[in-house]
Amino acid sequence: MQILQDLNVDLHTHSTASDGSLSPSQLVVRAIEHGVNILALTDHDSVSGIAEGLEAAQGTDLTFIPGIEISTMWGGGCIHVVGLDIQFNNSKLKDALLEIQKGRFQRAERINLALIKAGLPSMLELALSISGGKGQIGRVHFARAMVQENICEDVRDVFSSYLVKGKPGYVEHYWPSLKNVVSLILEADGLPVIAHPARYKLSYNLLTYMFEEFISFGGVGIEVATGSHSLADIERFKNISIKYDFKASRGSDFHSPSESRYDVGRAPYLPDCLLPIWASLEVRG
Repeated sequence: MQILQDLNVDLHTHSTASDGSLSPSQLVVRAIEHGVNILALTDHDSVSGIAEGLEAAQGTDLTFIPGIEISTMWGGGCIHVVGLDIQFNNSKLKDALLEIQKGRFQRAERINLALIKAGLPSMLELALSISGGKGQIGRVHFARAMVQENICEDVRDVFSSYLVKGKPGYVEHYWPSLKNVVSLILEADGLPVIAHPARYKLSYNLLTYMFEEFISFGGVGIEVATGSHSLADIERFKNISIKYDFKASRGSDFHSPSESRYDVGRAPYLPDCLLPIWASLEVRG
């Protein structure tokens, strides 16, 4: 167990295939430079970067894990589920992702209209050029566009001023259900993991309901040490992981060297008492 804990594992990262700033191959190089042993690429609603990442990791000491991060709806809010060690060419998964990507562009059009209504110029074309395609456009691409146009100082400023609930650029969007997303990940032989659970600011009772449903659907793990968690959050979700017998995950949620709280492989380590989910990844090969 101690050997597993000592590995430098990053199971939550993003590339230019979604809203990261590095290509999959650049991400692999950065991970190797940072001493990462096991890396998962978990782009939002996309598997298009995985082949490049696998190729870049060939012949190195880095173990590359195909993954994904899918947005879901639960309790009226958006919850993110990471799928690890997926069969990324699974046809049912890829068909579902195409539908989610259509929804992403429709949301982008509504965000743009909301920003125009708030007195800003249209940001859609610039955000699209930054994202690389209609299917991957997200809020961070609008944020980068607004920074580029000197509307805000940095990405965090854009989100806090325009793109979170209660601000002029925020729009409601309905993602697939938690049950359906877990089913998709299982269909692709993946391990479903709740991403950064502290971010959702759910009460203890709501967290309890969500985790119980997640388990009933086939979910197996939660992120304990992640870029979104404070040391207090890590302690809290350590205890929850023990209570529910979850496999525990670690991930930086890396997007960009200049935007992310933690760089690749630099998130806090898991507490020693937890079962790392990468023990299951090793068994699965």
